[in-house]
Amino acid sequence: MASILYEHLGIFSDWAEKAASERPLRPLAQPGPQTQKQVRDTLGFFFRDEQPQDVRIDDTWEQDGVSGEAVSWSVGYGPRTQAWVLKPVGVVGPLPGVVALHDHGGFKFNGKEKIAEGPEEMPDYLRIYQERAYGGRAFANALAREGFVVLVHDTFAWGSRRFPRETMETAFAPAFEPLAGESLSRGIPYEIAEYNFLARLQEHELEKYCGLLGTTFAGVVTYEDRVAVQYLLSRSDVVPGGVGCIGLSGGGCRAGLLQGSCDAVRAAVVVGMMSTHEGLLDHNVRSHTWMFFPAGWSRLGDWTDLVACRAPSPLLVQYDNEDDLFTPAGMHAADQRLAAHYAHVGHPGAYTGEFYPGPHKFDLAMQASAFAWLKRQLAG
Repeated sequence: MASILYEHLGIFSDWAEKAASERPLRPLAQPGPQTQKQVRDTLGFFFRDEQPQDVRIDDTWEQDGVSGEAVSWSVGYGPRTQAWVLKPVGVVGPLPGVVALHDHGGFKFNGKEKIAEGPEEMPDYLRIYQERAYGGRAFANALAREGFVVLVHDTFAWGSRRFPRETMETAFAPAFEPLAGESLSRGIPYEIAEYNFLARLQEHELEKYCGLLGTTFAGVVTYEDRVAVQYLLSRSDVVPGGVGCIGLSGGGCRAGLLQGSCDAVRAAVVVGMMSTHEGLLDHNVRSHTWMFFPAGWSRLGDWTDLVACRAPSPLLVQYDNEDDLFTPAGMHAADQRLAAHYAHVGHPGAYTGEFYPGPHKFDLAMQASAFAWLKRQLAG
């Protein structure tokens, strides 16, 4: 008889205890070279040369105080990565660089357009999306106006990097019909909403392929994000020596993975994507992406240990008190474990945890604090 009855496992609740009896799960993995190597080995998909290939500048524009470039490159497989570079109009000389990472959101039809505004008119459904998640604005453009060169790119399985519908399992399409009304009520066109539904299911298949290919979904996404970092560093208008990264939800997951795996990241902002893994049990497993669960990592450490493995590299984590994707206990335990890691390396001030009222979001108050923090970390 299991000592803890998990609602999601029912009569198999003792399965969780059996798994933990073989070896300790989520042991404390302190920051340092050993944990960094374990992170890289677990994620997989690391290469000596992680430079973008065949980079092109496809368009330029100016709008609302922001100078934009549409750029594209190849990561070595699949379609070209489409990205936008945003910076304040009229600034001469290099500026700090930041990679702004789009969220997951169960919304893979679009990538960068969820957090940035390009040269084309934004569709109504994306404006509604930004209203709900980002305080009603494209935060990447707002960040650029604050004095940064901001790179916003599509990553593996989103936007320009998404899989065509015909390659996905369309047998599940009829299951979308009962759900269509909710998406249409938020202004999302039927074909886009259906695509997002199928893509959400396809992620399970992609993780299986990753297992066969010796990597993880988290590893492939993070590789493409590291390629984007290298592109940003290659630009003459970016201050050399490293860049920052920032993202909400799945974007926060990507920021945490970059913080743990990319030495060129000088400062990371993780928004609405922090909990101990134990805090997810029986509460928030099915609602999260495979990026949050790199296969095998629980034998080596916790999610917090992965993110903090490069401490004292500066880290800001913003938590939403009423975030339905995490438990308060899991978030507070993560905050304490991260603080302990940074204290352990002698730099407690390099980690900042901020708690905000409200649901899962990156609102204007949170953005203002994050932007100011990035300025302090990347100055000079």
